[in-house]
Amino acid sequence: MNGPVRKIIHIDMDAFYASVEQRDNPELKGKPVAVGGGHRGVVAAASYEARRFGIRSAMPSVTAKRRCPDLVFVKPRFDAYKEVSNQIRAIFAEYTDLIEPLSLDEAYLDVTEDRRGLGSARAIAEDIRRRIASETGVTASAGVSYCKFIAKLASDQNKPDGLCVIPPERGPAFVAVLPVSRFHGVGPVTAAKMLRLGIHTGADLAAWSREELEAHFGSSGEWYWKIARGIDERPVRADRPYKSVSAERTFDVDLTDGQALAVELERVAGYAWARVERAAVSGRTVTLKVKFADFTIITRSKSLPAPVGGQGEFAAIGQSLLAALIPVPKGIRLLGLGLHNLIEVNNQEPVQLGLAIL
Repeated sequence: MNGPVRKIIHIDMDAFYASVEQRDNPELKGKPVAVGGGHRGVVAAASYEARRFGIRSAMPSVTAKRRCPDLVFVKPRFDAYKEVSNQIRAIFAEYTDLIEPLSLDEAYLDVTEDRRGLGSARAIAEDIRRRIASETGVTASAGVSYCKFIAKLASDQNKPDGLCVIPPERGPAFVAVLPVSRFHGVGPVTAAKMLRLGIHTGADLAAWSREELEAHFGSSGEWYWKIARGIDERPVRADRPYKSVSAERTFDVDLTDGQALAVELERVAGYAWARVERAAVSGRTVTLKVKFADFTIITRSKSLPAPVGGQGEFAAIGQSLLAALIPVPKGIRLLGLGLHNLIEVNNQEPVQLGLAIL
């Protein structure tokens, strides 16, 4: 690696939506809880007590109830989740300016500069986790490493309420023993293709040459070659002005049910609108992105004469764009929702912003 070794923390909240509900309603503590649901709905998020029964996001509520008759369904409260997310973001900002949010409940932090003099990235992660728990009443897991890819893997290693530190000398060995299905950027379809090729673990992936991987996976082959060796040179990108702001979600299983898709789009809209508010922008165009099971992508947009008025209108427009596609001809593996034609909220002279979200 060139230059000083980065110190990167990936913070991932534990069953975030469900944990906030359990915090705010003591009667739910220790019980299996599903956010979302309803008679014909789907699960948007599940507590760890519910996950022990195999309940997961996007599962039909009927199936979830069959697996766990004592499951408690609660309606999602995105305003509450956003409020807690803002508290957590304020904690991050006391340790570093290099914060890259991925959603309401996870972010990368570059703490190479030890602003508070705590002595190590591990100590910083421990302090952040302690403060999140004491100040918000919910817990977070953290992964600490020299690159984003391994930090994200590490944050999932000791969940919930866990910490995992992977120094540079342990990076390749850590990746080697993990199943490729856990790798960020390897979706279910790609993982299945890798399994057919005999690639089960990071070690199996590392046995393939760059040229072989590119022959099977195209331009992604180079990325797979690097991560199999614990190589990820991407920097943590702090929030910047955007020419578009969006969020997207890839599903564990392809979805065809209209209600399941609507629930997932509502979740994506919440993530995207949180980014809109952090960027302090407004915009007139809402764009829906749909990736089907065969990896074909379509987009649908609607432009308004005036800026979108808030998260409710933003989500409603996205839902109307999605509803026009139902019934879908094939399974959907990803939904995204974005805001375009942006202007800065606080500028006297509105200007088009010039940098795209990553």
